[in-house]
Amino acid sequence: MPIADKMVKMVDAASMIRKMFEEGIEMKEKFGADNVFDFSIGNPDVPPPAAVKNTLLELINNESTSHGYMPNPGYPQVRKSVADYLNREFNVGLTQDLVVMTVGAAGALNDTLRALVNPGEDILVPAPYFVGYNQYAFVAAANLKTASTLPDFHLDLDAIKAAITEKTRVMLINSPNNPTGVVYTKKELQGLGTLLEEASQKFGKRIYLISDEPYRKIVYGVEVPSVFDVYDHTIMLTSYSKELSLAGERIGYLSIHPKAEDAAMIAGAAGVANTMMYVNAPALFQQVVGQLQGVTVDISIYQKRRDMFCEGLFAAGYEFDVPEGAFYLFPKSPIENDLEFVGILKKQNILAVPGTGFGGPGFFRLSYAVPEKTIIGSFEGFKKALDSVK
Repeated sequence: MPIADKMVKMVDAASMIRKMFEEGIEMKEKFGADNVFDFSIGNPDVPPPAAVKNTLLELINNESTSHGYMPNPGYPQVRKSVADYLNREFNVGLTQDLVVMTVGAAGALNDTLRALVNPGEDILVPAPYFVGYNQYAFVAAANLKTASTLPDFHLDLDAIKAAITEKTRVMLINSPNNPTGVVYTKKELQGLGTLLEEASQKFGKRIYLISDEPYRKIVYGVEVPSVFDVYDHTIMLTSYSKELSLAGERIGYLSIHPKAEDAAMIAGAAGVANTMMYVNAPALFQQVVGQLQGVTVDISIYQKRRDMFCEGLFAAGYEFDVPEGAFYLFPKSPIENDLEFVGILKKQNILAVPGTGFGGPGFFRLSYAVPEKTIIGSFEGFKKALDSVK
């Protein structure tokens, strides 16, 4: 075998989202871009705020801008800027020493899992969940375990309680959620915090809460509660991929609650993991985002697309909850086999992702980080696909 045995399964199970994204490129070449409706990948197309380009140009033209190595966790002045911003937002008492600049939210999660999880321990996630979590658990030599959610995809605390064992090291949540668009309420997060504290005491082992929040700023008239308010032993991580439309620049951070058990040790371990895996987060874009705390893209663009997409799919006869955040719809498949229905949609040149890949069989995901004409042009195909299975 020319590759490591352990990688064979991972290669075979490589992200279906990426595969469909690549297939979409091929279909556009074959049928023409205007005749293919690709909702497969959450690739932000809303333009970055003008401040991003202006700051980038200023830094490029400034002779004092650094392009070299820096401390493992990132530039001190950038980490201070992030900590100051989070303190204004959450009043949590963060210092720059508890912030690590990372290669996007994926890098932040990999760093955190490497810092916290021993091989063979469990990472517990509510399902449906982001498909990449399987890969991050694999890299950490951990087991990804799931707990079911309520019918509206909010947290089922009883299911989580039943799923926690002596092997559980991390509870991983994602709100606003990919793929469902659900935003967890403060009440359910408080219940989760209480549950994790009780389980930590029961098993004599600290269970940490990791909150993956790259969509925190992409919400529609709802508040995203602070996880720092509900459980001290929390690591919050995010990226600028969505809020600044910088997905390809790979820049994000992790931040650790000052009262978390062994907070300083976690920060140090995450910084070491960061340099072992990536050397450092991109130098130039650390300095860019350091000056842009609190700046976001125009969220109204996503909200308009959401409303347009929901109206069209409701009219066609699809069933789904209107998402409160992120930029995804998660409709119910009209037939039990979501993979089969995604194949039916494909015959209409519509690319969607089966819910099975997210641990949510019987549903499918649609990204509305696409032009309005793509959404409008797809409605006829969605109607034909649904009518064909009635």
